[in-house]
Amino acid sequence: MYVRGVGPKVAEMLAAKGIQTAEDLLYHLPFRYEDRQNPRSLDELKPGETASVIAEVRGSILLRTRKAPIFELTIGQGRFAMKCIWFNGTYLNGKFHAGQTVAVYGKVEPSRSTSNFKMIQPQFELLPDESDDAETRLLEVGRITPVYESLGGARLASRWQRKTIFNLLESMRGVVPECLPKEMLARLDLPDRESALREVHYPPEGTPFAQLQASATPAHRRLIFEELFFLELGLELKRRRMRERAGIAFATNDKVREAIREVLPFHPTSAQKRALGEIVADMRQPSPMRRLLQGDVGSGKTIVALQAMLVAMENGYQAALMAPTEILATQHFLSARKLLERSSRKPRIVLLTGSLDEDRKRSTRGLINRGEAQLVIGTHALIEEKVEFDRLGLVVVDEQHRFGVLQRFKLMKKPNQPEPDVLVMTATPIPRTLALSLYGDLDVSVLDELPPGRTPIVTRRVPGEESEKVWQFVRKQVGQGRQAYIVYPVIEGSKDDQPELDFSHDDPDAGIEPKSSTKREKQRSCCFPRLFKKPTRPRNPASNPPSKCTRSCAQARSPDCAWACSTDASTPMKRRSSCAASSAAKSTSSSRPP
Repeated sequence: MYVRGVGPKVAEMLAAKGIQTAEDLLYHLPFRYEDRQNPRSLDELKPGETASVIAEVRGSILLRTRKAPIFELTIGQGRFAMKCIWFNGTYLNGKFHAGQTVAVYGKVEPSRSTSNFKMIQPQFELLPDESDDAETRLLEVGRITPVYESLGGARLASRWQRKTIFNLLESMRGVVPECLPKEMLARLDLPDRESALREVHYPPEGTPFAQLQASATPAHRRLIFEELFFLELGLELKRRRMRERAGIAFATNDKVREAIREVLPFHPTSAQKRALGEIVADMRQPSPMRRLLQGDVGSGKTIVALQAMLVAMENGYQAALMAPTEILATQHFLSARKLLERSSRKPRIVLLTGSLDEDRKRSTRGLINRGEAQLVIGTHALIEEKVEFDRLGLVVVDEQHRFGVLQRFKLMKKPNQPEPDVLVMTATPIPRTLALSLYGDLDVSVLDELPPGRTPIVTRRVPGEESEKVWQFVRKQVGQGRQAYIVYPVIEGSKDDQPELDFSHDDPDAGIEPKSSTKREKQRSCCFPRLFKKPTRPRNPASNPPSKCTRSCAQARSPDCAWACSTDASTPMKRRSSCAASSAAKSTSSSRPP
């Protein structure tokens, strides 16, 4: 339908924001509200609060400073005044004139120079005056007013949206189609669709302002329920279509059970047994498995996933484990290699990450393609187009919510082969209702108990302004000889960014030939700066470390060297208290990664 106020150019600007229909525009909801019915007075404000204020423009000035121009606006109510400051505010010069009415929204801060308050970078909107039409004044003042995200600069800001959406609702009065069953609305005590849209955009008089700001009015609850309802409906349809696809029916005979018993380092908990039973029951079905395995750190998700991968490998299929970072991928690789040493079958395990050089990637991809690698562990490198599995039977995705859904599908879907089973692992403590919303296309298994002797995990969320407390805690733990690691959200990057993560380059079971480092890699390995000082430990007299390092800079990073090179050439080298003696006193090298 034609929307008044939307021409070809405006339609193009709206389309760039994903708004192409009248329905899209109606569902572009306010992100906050301003109470212009009972506005705050300047003498009521308190430092630190976020407030909306309507006042008169007293004057403005553009200050030219050495760093950047500052635009300063003075607004007032009677004998009270407040300053509003915008850095790099040249674009505001000439916009305000004395006597105009303006609404500002921001954080109230005390002023150093006067007893008045100020706002830094507040949001603002000039309110209509007598020259504006009655409809505009009706929508802008004397009521609770919605505030929208701009759809295209100042032209399509809140004032344009308020007027356009109001006209659209008026033109559709009584003809907005309902999309939910009437019985459902009555049972849940929810308003109809048209009433909900009208009340969200233009709250009626008497609506509690706190409920509006919290999106907790009956109208908001109706629209929230509608969105979640259709999300769940779509996920259920997706699940049904998935069950109709061809998968792999894995056998779980005595041979498979014996292979699992061989690698178990401990007696599994009842939660692990239950979760494995649910996973294996899915794997027996001819349709693809889609299951979420949820549990705290230390609850044993990895050992459960490894047993599921053994089921696939004992059936002659390959298994893949995909992690979001190279650190996690390497941890999984080392853990799996250690556990599967117990297996009489001795499956071949390879590690494929983005930081490997092309020769080693090519060698590893060849092992995967020929089916010589039974267990493949890696990062996003597993879903590159060049990676082709011979017979992929099971995909385990660690912390799946850090990957895109398209990435997961690309890994699952291989031409001319049945779809592999997919097991998703997460340590994030997700409530069951939220898990059903986020992972509605997955069945859920929960590990709700820790193995004996495990210390309960404490998860804490700290706001950004208190980050220094976190670093103080980390420094204290490291100073006491403990370890800490930081997960930083970098998925792709140069291989030179993470040289210390390549733990498998000299592992014969990883399908990679040892390769000498380049000069640049040696220099980076030696001179990589330390984030924390190593805790001092008692010196071992038997190691007889030399009085000074006799190695070159490129060798000093070796695990056998008692010295570590400083990043500053002018600084003398310091002894590595945790290292053994220099390689001059040793003939064998350590297998432990640097």
